[in-house]
Amino acid sequence: MKVLIIQQKMIGDVLASSILFQAIKRKYPNSELHYVINTHTYPVVEGNPFIDKFHFFTPAHENSKQKLWQFLNTIRQENFNVVIDAYSKLSSNLMAFRSKAKQKISIDKGHNALIYNHRFKNKQNADTNAGLAIENRLQLLKPLNIDPAVIIKPKIYLTDSEKNEAGHFLEMHNIHLDKPLFMIGVLGSSLNKTYPFSYIAKTIDTIVSNKPGAQILFNYIPKQEAEAKAILDLCLPETKQHIFFKVFGKSLRSFLAMTSHCNALIGNEGGAINMAKALNIPTFTIFSPWIKKEAWNMFDDGKYNISVHLRDYKPKSYLNIKHPKVLKSKASELYIDFKPSYFETDLIRFLNQF
Repeated sequence: MKVLIIQQKMIGDVLASSILFQAIKRKYPNSELHYVINTHTYPVVEGNPFIDKFHFFTPAHENSKQKLWQFLNTIRQENFNVVIDAYSKLSSNLMAFRSKAKQKISIDKGHNALIYNHRFKNKQNADTNAGLAIENRLQLLKPLNIDPAVIIKPKIYLTDSEKNEAGHFLEMHNIHLDKPLFMIGVLGSSLNKTYPFSYIAKTIDTIVSNKPGAQILFNYIPKQEAEAKAILDLCLPETKQHIFFKVFGKSLRSFLAMTSHCNALIGNEGGAINMAKALNIPTFTIFSPWIKKEAWNMFDDGKYNISVHLRDYKPKSYLNIKHPKVLKSKASELYIDFKPSYFETDLIRFLNQF
């Protein structure tokens, strides 16, 4: 059996959908499994032993009809038996349509009924602490006679060499691996997914005041340095002494290797949190007020993985707001209401483990 799985765009989505490969290989060990992803997301699935081949969908394919057609023909020539489209947007619809697969599986979006012969509605409530992002993907495997109730956790595969190199890099910058080390997700993927700068600075102050020996790393990329520096400047002087601002991952794989040496990752919900979980690193996640927590609070257990959301503390703020687009438009207003004092006790309890 030859299977194509399609999951474009965000790192967290690509990582979450990677569980499908393990589930299929467990049931069909001789199957050949291919993955369509965007090039920039490859580091989170690099070295995954359950994926046989990658197909990279690039900006060139998005911007050129000729190159898109060539890509679609490449997919067609692979002669897949099954296509699982976990993305279900125009480009992935075209891939599924152009393929020769007899079984085409996707999310039920109403308009895609002519392309897919198996479609599934996204569940609204999770049955396990794996969360909806995991459970909704696993139900795509039902047509292959794979039980979606058997939960699989995403995993990132780092080499010993990568981990050792990261450890040496940290030690070269006077970071002691035998003392508490925390990676802070100071920035979200967009402004409306980023905890207010003064609030995240206050949160970092709380970490240092309760863990006097803490060493703090910021997760940011070079083009975000100004924003990260603005957060650093808002921290208390005594907090700044614990922050190794110039120590950050120069690539996604180096960030992952550095994170593997941390006691925990704390900060904005997003790809970094999901990657930390896939490395079995404890997480404390601050959700944007407009994002549905139940969708991405994967494997929360109230101890090693904790998520906080404004709705947890002020549910009345959501009584008259039903549509996600309305919440998104009010993100700044809701964020201001989401004070660090609300979850300070939860954060301290989390920190006491380390």
